[in-house]
Amino acid sequence: MITMTDIIRDGHPTLRQVASEVTMPPSEEDKSILKSMMEYLINSQNPELAEKYGLRGGVGLAAPQINVSKRMIAVHVKDENDKQYSYALFNPKIISHSIEKAYLTTGEGCLSVDETIPGFVPRYARITLKGIDLDGKEIKLRLKGLPAIVFQHEIDHLNGVMFYDHINEKDPFLPIDNAIPVER
Repeated sequence: MITMTDIIRDGHPTLRQVASEVTMPPSEEDKSILKSMMEYLINSQNPELAEKYGLRGGVGLAAPQINVSKRMIAVHVKDENDKQYSYALFNPKIISHSIEKAYLTTGEGCLSVDETIPGFVPRYARITLKGIDLDGKEIKLRLKGLPAIVFQHEIDHLNGVMFYDHINEKDPFLPIDNAIPVER
């Protein structure tokens, strides 16, 4: 089981590397890592388990955050209509996106970043992505709102990009043109 001590912190070199593609079909080890990443997210959202194991609540986790530089992400998040998006994917890739932007009104956080970094993080309002699930099936998702933002945050990790890299340094809360504010 992954715990908070397995999650590397901001400044660790792995977080700035471009992660390697996962060879298909994935090895049993890669499947096991991806399953445990999803398990962490599910457990971290359960107040009793989170307290028992000292887990910080998370909605997404990328393999580089546990010092595995491979293209694997897990996302466990609900949208504004309470629809659950629960995906563990190998080699996720955004294949199209809107011109229109979106951002979380509260800013973004990250399990690898201990302090709060204030500011708006511009993201695409809508994305379409492809990835391979734990059963080896290709999945295609069309996303908007919070799930789209979370997937973009996790895919950024695979490319060595941190959420705060997107924040306007001079004016962190500068309104983003043509962008949809997303409440969390």
